[in-house]
Amino acid sequence: MSTAVPLTDTSADRRFPLLWAALLLGLLGLLYAGVIQSLVSQWWHDPNYGHGFFVPVFSCLILWLERKRWTKAEIHPRNFGFVIMLAAICLLFLGSLGAELFLSRFSMLVLLVGMIVFLGGWRPLRAVSFPLGYLIWMIPIPVILYNQITFPLQLLASRLAAACLELVQVPVLRDGNILVMSNYSVEVVEACSGIRSLISLMALAVAYGYLVSPRFSVRAILCVLMIPIAIVTNAIRIMGAALLARNYGPSAAEGFLHEFSGWVIFLVAMVLMVGCHWILREIERRRTTAHA
Repeated sequence: MSTAVPLTDTSADRRFPLLWAALLLGLLGLLYAGVIQSLVSQWWHDPNYGHGFFVPVFSCLILWLERKRWTKAEIHPRNFGFVIMLAAICLLFLGSLGAELFLSRFSMLVLLVGMIVFLGGWRPLRAVSFPLGYLIWMIPIPVILYNQITFPLQLLASRLAAACLELVQVPVLRDGNILVMSNYSVEVVEACSGIRSLISLMALAVAYGYLVSPRFSVRAILCVLMIPIAIVTNAIRIMGAALLARNYGPSAAEGFLHEFSGWVIFLVAMVLMVGCHWILREIERRRTTAHA
């Protein structure tokens, strides 16, 4: 009968994480060099996924902060991990055949799971489940899903922006994703749909919730609340661009001001996220005080 062995019991066990890392890096380097290169290239060139650089850095930070948790996990190597690794290779192969980047990139995470289970078992996997799972945010969503989400978001952003303009007494006629005003028309294109801020803010909300609260319910609420926050703040940005274009001409809503307004709205959404967390803490504090 095999017995569980903590990672820090012997000098051999202390060398285990180094061997683990070397095997992972070697396998990833051999199989996924092209996949990683294309992934980093998309982070750099596609504004929708610029947050991808932040995701692995944050995961590594959590691994370091919680190193006692996974270094003290008991080792129970499982041969089932090898099956998971084979499944990852199959996903990589299928993704390469079908030119489906999402499958190829997602297979990296599956391979990491298989390596951990094969070398350490289920307990080390549970110990690193959050930083490992968080890496999913660095992978761009499939193009077919992206297109299915973007157009409804364009229409919703147009509808909300038109409502905001009417609230400030600006006559506007909405024709699909085009806002027609007295002297100017604004088209809510794909880049203004809000998908960029939605994905980035969702990834940020998951990271923030994990750092500030140990309760899953609070983390889930913060993550869900970021959806309406991202949509509404994006609609406000479109309304602002429309007002600038109406009063000062098209150039006032383009170029530097357009990019700058995106950062301002992103910061506003972050402040709203922190405010929502404060409200949740106050509700919990008052509930605890009432029970006491």
